[in-house]
Amino acid sequence: MSWQTSGDFDKVAILDLGSQYTQLIARRIRELKVYSEIFDNTLTVDEIREMSPSGIVLSGGPNSVYQFGSPEIDTEIFELGIPILGICYGMQLIGKVFGVGITAANNREYGKTELTVTKPESALYAGLNPDLICWMSHGDITPVLPAGFIATSHTLNTPVASFENVERRAYGVQFHPEVTHTPWGKDLLSNFLYRICKAEPKWQMTDFIERNVIEIRQRVGSAKVICGLSGGVDSFVTAAIVDKAIGKQLECVFVDHGMMRLDEADEVEQAFNEHFQSKLIRVDASDRFLSKLDGETEPERKRKIIGEEFIRVFEGEAVKLENIRYLAQGTSYPDVIESSGIGLHAHVIKSHHNVGGLPERMNLELIEPLRDLFKDEIRALAVELGLPDAIAYRPPFPGPGLGIRIIGDVTRERIAILQHADAIIREEIIAANLYDGRTRAFGVLPAIKTTGVTGDARAYGYPIVIRAVTSDDEMTADWTRVPYAVLDQIANRVLNEVVGVVRTVLDITSKPPGTIEWE
Repeated sequence: MSWQTSGDFDKVAILDLGSQYTQLIARRIRELKVYSEIFDNTLTVDEIREMSPSGIVLSGGPNSVYQFGSPEIDTEIFELGIPILGICYGMQLIGKVFGVGITAANNREYGKTELTVTKPESALYAGLNPDLICWMSHGDITPVLPAGFIATSHTLNTPVASFENVERRAYGVQFHPEVTHTPWGKDLLSNFLYRICKAEPKWQMTDFIERNVIEIRQRVGSAKVICGLSGGVDSFVTAAIVDKAIGKQLECVFVDHGMMRLDEADEVEQAFNEHFQSKLIRVDASDRFLSKLDGETEPERKRKIIGEEFIRVFEGEAVKLENIRYLAQGTSYPDVIESSGIGLHAHVIKSHHNVGGLPERMNLELIEPLRDLFKDEIRALAVELGLPDAIAYRPPFPGPGLGIRIIGDVTRERIAILQHADAIIREEIIAANLYDGRTRAFGVLPAIKTTGVTGDARAYGYPIVIRAVTSDDEMTADWTRVPYAVLDQIANRVLNEVVGVVRTVLDITSKPPGTIEWE
């Protein structure tokens, strides 16, 4: 086992025990300019010793440590002298390792909870107020302290809300410092990184660019690379890094699968030609994709069909060129996590076309320089590379396009209707100054029909779902509070201008529990 990214900076290994927040832990640590990466909980002590992390974080998880088959870790890692922070389930696992029986709590704690720090001199709580608000999500407790540990905080229902054994460099917190609902959680993580792990904040984008340029140049040699350009910031940044590494050995291909936003294919081509020296090959494959999708309604199948067809188109274009051995694509960390997860206890949320949707057999080797970056890190990278704001902060658009925003069979009629409605939604959000790079707004078309009234006559047409969310990292998102006046303008325009639509509805689901996209 090794790190995805090498370099002269401190690294923290996160052992995933099944928490829905594991990715947030990684993101928060990277925000503090310390590189972090998620690994399976089965890492052995020898693998960890070889990796030599500055610190280890044990994530939370939905299981109870006393249940048969619950996630475990190699307990010898506590003999390495590497600082370890257990969060929620991770804390309880530390308690179990050191001989304490974990029990079900009489009163479970979920949500915002008052926390009292009883050992303010603890390095974890340095500089923090002793009376805090934290986010709890647990039904088990550590009833007594493991030998050699001391309690550092408590809540009304949890006598040991955090503990520490400074000699063993082991720390545990029952709450979740990684979520925004624990307002000072980032300060606690900062204390763990800087005061306890002695990590230095050296993780930055400039180093990332230079390392990837060197690695790509060495790997590719004299071969050529074909880059799949979708128009989003991920693929533009990937193209920019590979272009910086090998220049004219790069061929960029933009595949128009017929499910783009209104006029987007032309906009992508224009943006590329204005900012890149490389040649862009534009392929109109709409007939090919829609033929493959004909009659298909199951979301995962749609994603896999689109993913495989993308590869086949790229392979076909590569045959026309000489010496093409590699396919570069803008796979990001959320793509990997949602498509295949990290570790044995992760769940597939949805197969992204460029990860879970890839065919098992491919003729091209993949180059994915952004595979371990979150969306906000990729945007920062775009700025560092000198790409314009129009690209760096372009509203995200899924690779499968409107194919996964049409709930049901994808047809040309439905694509045309959704393109028009979606364009109106985005126009009004931008006109109202609600788009700031973190917000995206779009339309969804469920393939059902509903009754309406047009003029004085009965109409029978589709509903359009208005979806607006705000997200920094794609792993979490909150529904955007769009003013009623703006929603009213969107609804009026959609119903008056888009033929075939008779109803508009608003989606106010955050992520979690929902996903940003509907499929």
